[in-house]
Order: sequence, then C-alpha cells, then structure tokens
Amino acid sequence: MTAWWVEEFTEAERARLAPYVTNLDRPVFALRNLPETVKGALFARYSRSGKTLRRLFLDEFADQVEDGSREALSAPPVGQARATALYQRVFDEYGDDSVAQLGGAHVACEQASNLLTKVLEWGRLAAYLEQSTRYVSYADRPGGRRRYHLDPDVAASDLGADYRRVLDGLFATYVELLPALSDHLAGVVPHEPGSNEAAWRRAVKARALDGLRGLLPAATTSNLGIFASGQAYEALLLRLRAHPLPEARACGDLLLGELRQVIPAFLVRVDREDRGVAWSRYLAETADGTAKVVDAVLGDAGGPGGEEAPPVRLTEFDPAGEDKVLTAIAYPHLAVGEAEVAGRVARLGAEDRARLFAAYVGERRNRRHRPGRAFERAVYTFDVTADYGAFRDLQRHRMCTIVWQPLTPDLGWELPADVAEAGLGDRFAAAMADSAALFRALRPRFPAQAPYAVSMAHRVRFSMTMNARELMHLAELRSTPQGHPAYRLVAQRMHRLVAEEAGHRAIAGAMRFVVHDEVGLGRLAAERRLEAHRAPGTEQPGP
Repeated sequence: MTAWWVEEFTEAERARLAPYVTNLDRPVFALRNLPETVKGALFARYSRSGKTLRRLFLDEFADQVEDGSREALSAPPVGQARATALYQRVFDEYGDDSVAQLGGAHVACEQASNLLTKVLEWGRLAAYLEQSTRYVSYADRPGGRRRYHLDPDVAASDLGADYRRVLDGLFATYVELLPALSDHLAGVVPHEPGSNEAAWRRAVKARALDGLRGLLPAATTSNLGIFASGQAYEALLLRLRAHPLPEARACGDLLLGELRQVIPAFLVRVDREDRGVAWSRYLAETADGTAKVVDAVLGDAGGPGGEEAPPVRLTEFDPAGEDKVLTAIAYPHLAVGEAEVAGRVARLGAEDRARLFAAYVGERRNRRHRPGRAFERAVYTFDVTADYGAFRDLQRHRMCTIVWQPLTPDLGWELPADVAEAGLGDRFAAAMADSAALFRALRPRFPAQAPYAVSMAHRVRFSMTMNARELMHLAELRSTPQGHPAYRLVAQRMHRLVAEEAGHRAIAGAMRFVVHDEVGLGRLAAERRLEAHRAPGTEQPGP
C-alpha cells in the first residue's frame, strides 16, 4: 500500500495527459508543453476545486489546448542540449547563481498534509496556490480514503489503529455536522426573495465550511500548485531534505525527480555530497543545535502555555516610524543627503506632514491602489495566538518575516460562534478532546509526526514582522467581509494597534479599506458579483 492513493485514468485519458505532465501516478509532478496562460488558469481553478490537477485538466482544459500534434510535443525543446551546456559553462566559470533565477517550472504537489504545505510555502521567491478549506468540502473519499496523511512509521506502530480511528472520527464529525450547520445558517440569514439563489447557497456553504474547518486535523491533505525559478526550487529542496518530518523528506525526493525532467541543469548541485548534501546537513545540524541550546539556557519556565496574553500584541515598533516614512517620501525629490532630509521633516508642522502623507497616498479607489516603498521604512512585529486555520492563511503572506512555535493542543482551541449558536458545541468539543489525546499519545515516540493529530481549531503562537506597506496589504485583504472570521479578527487588531498603541495614525489612516464592521454571509456579495459576471445561459465553474 502506497503512502498516497493513485488516481485511475482510462487508456484514452492517459494518452491525452502524457504530453503535459511528467508522470501519471505520483502525487508530485511538473507541467510541460502548455502555454503559460493555460498553466496559470489551471492553477487558479485548482485552488477552489476538489479535483486533482490532472482530472481538472482533462475535464476543463484539454479540449482547448490540444491540436493533434502530440508527436511534436514529445520531442525535446529546441536548443535544450545547447542551453544546458551553456548554463553549465556559465556556472562553472563564473559561479553565477543568478542565472538560475531566469528559468522556472510549474509543479503540483498533491496529497500534501497541512504540515507539509507550510514547509513548501516557506520560500519568498515563488508563487503558491493551495486548495482551499473554505470553498472545497472535505467530505468525500478520493481513492476510498479520507483526506489525511498516514505516516508509514506511525501506521506500522501499535498507535496506527488509534491514529486511523481518531482521524476517521474527526472527518466523520465534520461530515455529520455540515448539513446541520448549513440548515442553521440558512435560517439565520435567509434567502431574500428576488435575489440570486445560487449565490446565496454558495455563501451559506462557504460559511458552513468556515465554521467546521476547525475539525480538520493538520494531517488533512491539500493540493498545492507552485511556480518558481530554478534557484527557488534548489533552496526548497535543500530545506526539504534537512527537515525532521519524514513526509517532507519524501516529498523532496519526489520533487527532485520531477524537476529533473523539466529543468535539470538548475538542480545539479542538490544531491552532490560536497554541495547540496553538505548544505542540507548544515541546516539540519544548526536547527538541532539551536533547539538544544535554547532549552539549556532559556528553558520553558512558564510552562506550555505561559501566562494569558491578548491574541494579538504589538511587541516592537519604531516610534519614529512616521518620520522615517516622510523622509523616504521626500528624499527622491531633494538634492541633499538623507540626514538633512530627516532634519527638515522633523521641523514640519502637523498640517504640512498631513499634506505630504496625503499627496503620497493619493486618492485610493480600491485596496489595490497602494502607496510606494516609502511605507516600507516603518516596521512592526506582532505576537499572535490564533487557531491553526487562521495561521495557515496568514503564513502565506511571504513578504512577512514569520516564525511559529510547534503545533500542540496546549494553548486550547476556538469554538466558532456559528457552531455554538447551532447547538453543535458539544460534538465539536468531543472531537477536540480526541484530537488532543491522540497528540499526547504520539508525542513521546513520534515528536515530528504528533502535530498531524492536532485539529485546526487548536491555537498556535506565531510572530509576524512586516513593514507598513505589507501591513496595508494584509490588513485590507484579510479584513474583507468574505474573509474567515478568525483571521479577520487578527487583521483588525493589527490595524488598531498601529493607530492606537504605536500612535502611527497617519499610516493607519492610509489603510482606508480595512473593514471593522461585522458581516453576515460574508461571501454573499462576492457570490452575487460572480453571478452578475456570468453570461446568460452559460454554466461556468464557481468557487
């Protein structure tokens, strides 16, 4: 039995797929022989579909790209051998790693646990689209299995039966409560006569999935699409090969094999003993050594949870942040050094400071109109405690510097208000107790794998450092009405702390699209817009 389920295709489907993917039976594969626009559109649909990428391609894209020239597609790209030799010569003679930034690949990593996706998404210089837990139901059984990762070592142990029983139970509870919560929400926010019913039903479904995703364990598998340069993939592979999680190391081996079919020249160092192997060993040794020294010199005197703290704290900021932003705004327009510019800014009155901020921010008509890099001079660090579901959404903001503590049940869990109001809290709480008990049984023998058992409603502590420009993007995006309530709360509190605790009211005021209002069916407006954009008489895939 493999660690993953293998999707079945007919012989005709296999023949259609073969020119476009590097394999037909493994969960990690690269795309090839497709236009960039098709690959981008395919990945965009992927994040909100329950289908695998291969099935999605067959169902929705294959007819649009095939032209009957499969023989040409199977031939090596023109000039590939010459380009590979040229790259190797440039690298050998000049050591110019930047050449590897100029070639890339699209890769699908399927059946990846939510622990693994966090490792895969660590790199800044890549693009990721991960399957949503907010628009895709996890009630089905692809390949006859529930959607969770089963670690081979755990499965072979005497805890394997308990692991399956508890995780099957978590998914069973999710499946059982989904119609009950949907019915409750349909009564709380009923369909308005005359409005679009399809949009309303999708909004109800999205909010029900929001409420119950906390039942899903971190072992829940996801599909992840990645587009990255050869250099970014090399860094990712080095991290995967050094990681303590066996699933990460196994994924690294699969990923290397597939990438070598599409961008082989960029990855020659990964498994060389004196290069990639030595780098991965360095990463593993420093991580292990750091953990031991931290334990020895700092310990954990406060116990697992420490003292009670607000869910979002502003732990560091520069009181002169707004002065620094104004200095950066003015600097390109003056013929003096930065110290002189800063001195002039310091002498400005409140009215002139406001005029300069207003001119730079301009008339923002939507949240995508953002001021320039001067806002990067003000930097903030937030210490956040939120449920793991919210963390996994916020972690994907790659411009942030984010570090997190191990996922455990020790910080407790969040009961979604909708679940409590629907009278389903007892069932939810029983599932959380089962999740925590399994974690504690696994931790002594399988410390790396134990977090698989922890449900997404359990809290995790993480620190986020970002500049004001990134905060504007995060706070405005994550506070939108269609956002999940858990991360909406984090974004709203960050915005308030910058205004009230840091006192940077001009910076906070520029973030005019942060939404602090409470919302009902948060997805409803977006779903209605989607329906309005659809052409009459056509059927298009929804979220």
